[in-house]
Amino acid sequence: MQQLTRQELHKHIAASGLKATSQRMVVYEAIVALHGHHPTAEEIYQHLKPANPSISLGTVYKTLDTFAEAELVRRVLTEEGGKRYDTNTTTHSHIYCSNTREIIDFEDPELEIVLRDFFSKRLVENFEIKSFAVQLTGKKVEPDKQINISGVSNQNL
Repeated sequence: MQQLTRQELHKHIAASGLKATSQRMVVYEAIVALHGHHPTAEEIYQHLKPANPSISLGTVYKTLDTFAEAELVRRVLTEEGGKRYDTNTTTHSHIYCSNTREIIDFEDPELEIVLRDFFSKRLVENFEIKSFAVQLTGKKVEPDKQINISGVSNQNL
């Protein structure tokens, strides 16, 4: 996500139906600043704490949960069960590397078509599918090299 002005951040929060309080603003600024890294709540807290000494870790957690419910951010789970946060709320999937702890976005329109087709042929009762994502979990064979997927529109690989 590109760097946004405070006014743009305020509008983005308000457009999601939330009140753009000062605490929500600073938490959203921090997660936007850390975009691409898929930060944890603790990393977001450490990022904003020096300039906002009165904010608590509990406030950061509560704000991130509110943002996830309002679909301003997505929660991304790690293999260990931890939560990381992603400002990219468009349909996309993730690769999680357990030895480097990296989470990498990837978009694959073909995969999206396959999944939509798969679920359209299944009778899923009493459940409306809003979105779906695939998360590949594993580890890099050579940790210093980037992960590449052939034939995919790579984003942040």
